[in-house]
Amino acid sequence: MTLSVPTTVLCPEFTACGQISIADVAVLAKQGYKSIINNRPDGEGGPGQPLSADIEAEAKANGMHYVHFPVPNPMLSAVQVEAYRQACAHLPHPLVAFCRSGGRASAFFQACDGQVGRPA
Repeated sequence: MTLSVPTTVLCPEFTACGQISIADVAVLAKQGYKSIINNRPDGEGGPGQPLSADIEAEAKANGMHYVHFPVPNPMLSAVQVEAYRQACAHLPHPLVAFCRSGGRASAFFQACDGQVGRPA
């Protein structure tokens, strides 16, 4: 099985990618990911975008942790960055973060200076 979207491994603990499908969750679990962070607000991509609750349910069914951390634009505040850093620090690693294209997920990683916690 392969993912429906390409991924960018930013460090051994953190991977960014574009919008995942429900089926991608099982693939990510089989690849060893322990957590998923969704940076995309529900409905941003129209009716074809999977809902956060559906991805969360599939993540839990596959033994993964899930955080919905929606960010409507790439202008990140210091408060958002610190909250993201804390979320990453409390999740089992490795983790994958996604948004529409992977840009916001990558921007958070960069804004956190790559400090996304230690593997659980």
